Amino acid sequence: MNLLHKNTNVHFTSIGKGNAVVLIHGFLENSAMWQEVAKELSKRNRVVCIDLLGHGQTGNLGYIHSMEDQANMVKAVLNHLRLRKYIFVGHSMGGYVALSFAKLFPESVKGLCLMNSTALPDSGEKKISRDRAIKAVKQNHKTFVRIAIPMLFSEKNRDIFTNEIAQITNEALQMSTQGIVAALEGMKIRKKQTAIYKTANFPIQMIIGKKDPALDYDTAITQTKNTKVKIIEFPDGHMSHLENKKELIEALTSFIKACN
Repeated sequence: MNLLHKNTNVHFTSIGKGNAVVLIHGFLENSAMWQEVAKELSKRNRVVCIDLLGHGQTGNLGYIHSMEDQANMVKAVLNHLRLRKYIFVGHSMGGYVALSFAKLFPESVKGLCLMNSTALPDSGEKKISRDRAIKAVKQNHKTFVRIAIPMLFSEKNRDIFTNEIAQITNEALQMSTQGIVAALEGMKIRKKQTAIYKTANFPIQMIIGKKDPALDYDTAITQTKNTKVKIIEFPDGHMSHLENKKELIEALTSFIKACN
């Protein structure tokens, strides 16, 4: 399905019936990453998957897609579907978008699962790394994509998931340079959102890959100290929907029940 938001085409899917669960993909991904997870969750829930700005079949809105821009676009889709309350699952950058959404529209959120994601902003070092990435993308976005995707998996899984890596890479290669740069710029300026861990009146769950090359394990654990955030750990990398698929579906199923 498609929706026009600020003169930009937005692509989304909605399957199943019941409580609304919104799945938000990460950087260089699209809503297709959720295919198998959505199929399972839609047996008891209404599952909405949305292509973020500049990703998949959704167009670009500008030269920077802030997390708030993304959250407002997600809200437009959910309003279009006449949904009022929902549970979010955000993968990586999708988690940043879900956090921004929860800050902008807290009354609409019934639960928030950060999957291989964080409520912390980019460190100074990470911002420098983003600037390097932006430069590399402008020079040759295809080379950047081919290098970036395998690095999301734990080292041992890069050989095991070669077919999946090839598929994700091929899909990411369809993205425009503008879409990739706008996301990197948006992530670079995102705000600290850890206050939500103490102020939220809905359940929050964090899924962490112990060998996630994109996120530091200790930092992920430390940010939730003395909060009610439920932490679930998997043994592998950043791509839990592939590397730990069975365990992820079980964890999400039980989290959704806890939110209702």
